[in-house]
Amino acid sequence: MNELLTMLRDATGRTSALVESLGEDEFGLPTPCSEYDVRALVNHLEWGATLFESVAGDGPFVPQKEEFTGDFRERAERMLAAWERPEAWEGASEAMGGMPKPVVANLALTDFAAHGWDLARATGRSYEVEEDTARAMLAFATQMAPMGRERGAFGEEVAVPGDAPAFDRFLGVIGRDPAWKP
Repeated sequence: MNELLTMLRDATGRTSALVESLGEDEFGLPTPCSEYDVRALVNHLEWGATLFESVAGDGPFVPQKEEFTGDFRERAERMLAAWERPEAWEGASEAMGGMPKPVVANLALTDFAAHGWDLARATGRSYEVEEDTARAMLAFATQMAPMGRERGAFGEEVAVPGDAPAFDRFLGVIGRDPAWKP
């Protein structure tokens, strides 16, 4: 089995469980992703699942809409089903500017894990990532950081000690402060 798909499945499942645990009273809370409160961040995750499903099937770029629907798990399951097809990993995505499909899958993993952590921090919950997954995300984020910042997907790097856990260092690379509190 594709190791990246396993990591994506784990992160998406963890994030889905977190989204489903949210109460309406938490939707207005601020998140470490400063442009989003909890509700807007869940809306962003719903859009991301739809986008990454489309891209896996060589579909078009799907613009984000501001319409929270509350169906992240269903969208995430459709996205994972699309990535389970071997052809989803072949070639490049025209919708994502010619990016190789495995890079797009890494972006999905980065998005779901980072925003899962954002939601957990905003709501006082925990969000754990397997050490192997954290190391893989750190390596990917470090390589993609210049382009990620240029395209506005990553913030400016936050200094994190070199001996910090890999997930904390990953968060720092993408512009999150692992010590963030609401």
